Amino acid sequence: MKRKPSKSDPAPRRRRSGRSGTGVNPEWTETDFAQAKPAAEVLPDLVGSERAERLLRPRGRPKTGNARTLISLRLPPDTLARWKATGPGWQTRMADLLGRAVRHRAA
Repeated sequence: MKRKPSKSDPAPRRRRSGRSGTGVNPEWTETDFAQAKPAAEVLPDLVGSERAERLLRPRGRPKTGNARTLISLRLPPDTLARWKATGPGWQTRMADLLGRAVRHRAA
């Protein structure tokens, strides 16, 4: 039966790698970078096409054609408090109201 290492045991030994450096994850050399291949090329052989497709699929929220722009806007505290008091979605409602005001002025 294998015993668990105690906190007083020295750090576990690392295996030597065939590449430059020592340890499990050695620093890459210029040769390593030159021989590297894109994940899309090697993953299908390693994990199968279906799994590779899922792994390579973009993550996160899908991009929208009407993306919002992050800005910094200084508002009086009472104005901001009144918007926040309207509950969740107050930022969307504020953006809608500003958009309507701009369209109304343009007309």
